[in-house]
Amino acid sequence: MNHQSTPVSASSPGGLMEELSAASVREPVPAALKTMKMDRVFWSHFSPNLGPGGWVTGALLTSMGLDFKTGVLAIVLGNIIGALPVALAAAIGPAMGLTQMEASRRALGQIGIRPPAFLNWIYCVGWDAVNNVPAATALMALLLLGGISSPFWLALGVLAATQMVASIYGHHVVQLLQKYLGGVLLITFALMGITLAVEGTAPIAAHHPVSWQTFLLATGVLVSFNLSWASYSSDYTRYLPASSSPKKVVLLALAGLLGSAIPFQILGLLTAGSVADPSPTAVIASLQQAMGPLGAVALAAIALSSITGNSFNDNTASYSLISAGLHVPRVAAAILTAVLGYVLAVAGAGRYTTLYTDYLMVTMYWIAPWIGIVLADWYCGDRTVHPVPPGWTYGATIFSVTAVLTILLFSTSTLYTGPVAKWLNGADIGYYVGFFVAAGWYVLGMRTRANS
Repeated sequence: MNHQSTPVSASSPGGLMEELSAASVREPVPAALKTMKMDRVFWSHFSPNLGPGGWVTGALLTSMGLDFKTGVLAIVLGNIIGALPVALAAAIGPAMGLTQMEASRRALGQIGIRPPAFLNWIYCVGWDAVNNVPAATALMALLLLGGISSPFWLALGVLAATQMVASIYGHHVVQLLQKYLGGVLLITFALMGITLAVEGTAPIAAHHPVSWQTFLLATGVLVSFNLSWASYSSDYTRYLPASSSPKKVVLLALAGLLGSAIPFQILGLLTAGSVADPSPTAVIASLQQAMGPLGAVALAAIALSSITGNSFNDNTASYSLISAGLHVPRVAAAILTAVLGYVLAVAGAGRYTTLYTDYLMVTMYWIAPWIGIVLADWYCGDRTVHPVPPGWTYGATIFSVTAVLTILLFSTSTLYTGPVAKWLNGADIGYYVGFFVAAGWYVLGMRTRANS
């Protein structure tokens, strides 16, 4: 199977339901259906970051040892580094008409994309849990204001079911949620930010020495926050016309990622000064108190924000599971993802902060080399649609070797710390090494093969 195969219909013209077959994921979007408006690129990269995950990430910086000044520096630097590869990947979607995982088969081959696609599916399940724990906590607090006491599992179930339904409808409904629900959340969170700034919830002038190892580790967490969207990006640009300006796509994606992540994380850093720990319960209680009479609005926004993020996750997960070689209808993959994410959230809610930090760091070890290869293949190659290698390519080998070695040598987590990380006193540079080594190795191999 290759790009030159006869494309299948990805949805009915004018309909909201995306085609449910596995073939609709494996084949390019037909030209007649590539009618997405350019503004959706911004919203699809902006709205998923409008949630408690970014807020908690900012609050984590204080517990990691950063003060306000170094925290802001880490936020700006980390997000720019993490967002650039995602924005560059977004420009691949219009030309190829494929999901991000399927687009990478050009470099990895039909069999070679299965390991990263399966990892991405697991990754989406994890993000379901990460996003839903604070959102369910906020929903419980909101219901309590109305005199309704709800157990965590029930509040979580309501959110998970809503997200699952959106993901079953697929790309078009998910995009609508990003734009219209994202607009509501933008206004609400802007109001929250203004209120927090006026309240002055953190000692902004307080500074203390921060070691370079701590700063590097914190920056790595922030890099991973945006870089984590790299495996989703073309999923939400593939319905753009093939003639769409790559430069405009990159700039809109970059604006969306940075315009949501940086302000949110800075607000989390501000909030950290008034909470005992960066757990979802403590952060949400702090926000509710700071908002005063508008506390209910803040709780509703946090609960709703999980719908934009996790409809994204569940939909991409359904694509990825199919790309991993399980040829099931999208609806089955979306349901399976939502159910597993629900179970994981219930099981891990009590250890949220530790699990969240480790999760962000560990995910970098496969995403960094994978996206490095994908971008090297596209931007250093001919950028044309050509037959896909049917099996396992040298790019797939580079991905596997680089990912395993960076985990073994560089990783830093509560589960395992590699020898290089120990030598650097806990500083984690594995994601940078993985990205550049994999990309450089792939380009070298590409040039060698071209000259042979």
